[in-house]
Amino acid sequence: MPSDQPGQVTVAGTSAPPPQDLTGRAALVTGGTRGIGLVIASRLLAAGADVLVCGRSEPGPLPANLAFAAADVRDPEQAAAVVAGATSRFGRLDIVVNNAGGSPSVPAATASPNLITAVVRLNLLAPFFVAQAANATMQEQDGGGLILNIGSVSALRPAPGTAAYAAAKAGLIALTQALAVEWAPAVRVNCVTAGLVRTEDNAAHYGDENALAAVAATVPLGRMATPDDVADACLLLASPLAGYITGANLVVDGGGQLPAFTGAARPDRTGST
Repeated sequence: MPSDQPGQVTVAGTSAPPPQDLTGRAALVTGGTRGIGLVIASRLLAAGADVLVCGRSEPGPLPANLAFAAADVRDPEQAAAVVAGATSRFGRLDIVVNNAGGSPSVPAATASPNLITAVVRLNLLAPFFVAQAANATMQEQDGGGLILNIGSVSALRPAPGTAAYAAAKAGLIALTQALAVEWAPAVRVNCVTAGLVRTEDNAAHYGDENALAAVAATVPLGRMATPDDVADACLLLASPLAGYITGANLVVDGGGQLPAFTGAARPDRTGST
């Protein structure tokens, strides 16, 4: 297809930037100094956005032009401060990705009240605090804005060992839907629910390479997700292509996991019902 410049498509004598071009947009990614958050931040940066990431401690080397601010978003005052800082630095704030989260694996019967409270604060209350501050800014600026919450398939199926985390992530989906209604039309709010993602921390959670291969075999697409898969979904929802999408939960899980009965009832006919 003819084009005037790389990355631009000419239609009927006019040229337009690709829909994933975020030039002139500003973004904040919580927990964006490592893992999935860093990949999301890097993807937004590569698309042309100005990006600030936050974390509780000073990170190692970050990609060039990726700004950093120290903040513990579990604290509502620090959450508001990092949003204000990003807005002041860039002059506006168009995209917020609530990525900070996680949980150790602890049996529900022995999980301490302190642990349960901490997990819910990080995975549900912190996104709420950041979203409130971001909404206050986005409602007042031209073009509004987008809030993306990063969820987990633990919210959609049993999650033994991480009951508090699963409950918090289920709450995050409900929060997404409620905020999308309350804050429309200026602010869109969506959730990206990640499936089994292969990261540097997988060995501690799943086991060695053989164990990881066995886990990947349970996914219909034949592999675990990569951080890039999650980042691509975020880029899609941040682009004009998703301008009419709000209150949605985009599940990025490769088709989920094969039902246990497919290999148990008739091993000779795996996949049949």
